[in-house]
Parts: sequence; structure tokens; C-alpha cells
Amino acid sequence: MRPSGRSPDKMREIEMIPGFSAHAEGSCLVKFGQTHVLVTASVEEKLPPWMRGKGEGWVTAEYGMLPRATHTRGSREAAKGKQSGRTQEIQRLIGRSLRAVTDLKALGERQITLDCDVLQADGGTRTAAISGAWVALRLALDKIHAGTPFAVDPLAVQVAAVSCGVYEGTPVLDLDYPEDSVAHTDGNFVLTSKGALVEVQATAEGDVFEEETLLRLLRLARMGCDEIFAAQRVATGR
Repeated sequence: MRPSGRSPDKMREIEMIPGFSAHAEGSCLVKFGQTHVLVTASVEEKLPPWMRGKGEGWVTAEYGMLPRATHTRGSREAAKGKQSGRTQEIQRLIGRSLRAVTDLKALGERQITLDCDVLQADGGTRTAAISGAWVALRLALDKIHAGTPFAVDPLAVQVAAVSCGVYEGTPVLDLDYPEDSVAHTDGNFVLTSKGALVEVQATAEGDVFEEETLLRLLRLARMGCDEIFAAQRVATGR
């Protein structure tokens, strides 16, 4: 039995609240159970120097956790003067995941920054951030399109992410913290709505795992992402 009482293939409750931030071009408060992440999409009609003159845009991401997002207070990374390796790895993953489904040439010479701030953490913060970032990006692009229509939709495909792992010998979907902290195998799967894989991160935390276990986790991830895709469509009205 899972600590939450969920069956192995059961997601936590998903909630996506679009337009949560009044000032951002696109925003979404995404909730995977007790994991809550606020994602905002900010549009700038300029590019980093290394991108200029290429005839395409750029999508990037930043990630952070509020001091009391977890059970004990964590110091603000800004106060330390540098980001942790974990923070850098996660925000690069978010950026890669969204760029994988974005037509940067169709976007035009502009940059969209996705800020992912973890308000409350209970496992799966990076996967919730990626899933909510798609909604925020979609809404930001819709706002651009209303003023200056795109010839081609830069975001024709959805992307979502979910964690899966082996808890007490059983592959399970969407790990919360009590499961994640003791899982024998921990994986994060980033998938598109067309069934393609963007990224897979799978690690033997307490024991090695077989190929069939990885495939079982992938099958669970596809089931979970299908639920997330449906929630994204509801949130964006598509």
C-alpha cells in the first residue's frame, strides 16, 4: 500500500489555474497534490547577444524554491550568491523540455523566460514545473498572436512530465515525498502529446533495475502524461 493510499497507476490530483499572475503574459499555478508551483512566462522583444541575427527566438527557464517550500526552512540561494547544482540542472531541464516542442523560427526574434517558483514541495517539483510551464508558454503565445498573428503556431505540440519509481518493490506513478525519499528506483519522464520522448532520467537509488522495470515505468509515465495533457487543454481552452 502506498502511503497516500493510491493504486500504483494513480496520479495525485492535478489542478492547473491559468492566468494566476496579473502581470505576466502567461502564467499558471500548477498543483500535483501538495506540490504547488507558480510558473510565469515573460516575453521580451529582444534576444541574448549570441542569438541575434539568426532569425529565431529563444525559450529559457529559471527555477527556485521558496524558503519554506519544504518541512524545514532553506536559505535563499540569492543570499548565498550562487545557485546550487540541483537548481541549475532542473532549470536547464525545463528549458530543454519546452524548446523541444517550440518552433523557434516561428517564434520570431523574441525571448520568453519561464520562471518556475516552488511554493510548496511534496515530490515531483521539476515535473510539475515542466507541465505548468507549457500552459504559461501557451497563454503567452496566444497573447502575442492576438496582437501580431503568427504565420505558424510556434507551439503545436504539448509537453508534460511525471515522476515514476519503484516503491517497496512495485513500480508506481507520480511519487510524492514519502515515496521519493525511499524509492529503490527514481525516474523522471518528459513526453510530448504525440508520444515522443524528450528526456528520461532514471536512477538506481537503492538497487539496480532491469530493462523490463524501465519499460513498466515508461508505460506508467505515458498514462500519467495523458492525464496532464488533458488538464493542460482544459487550462488553455484548447
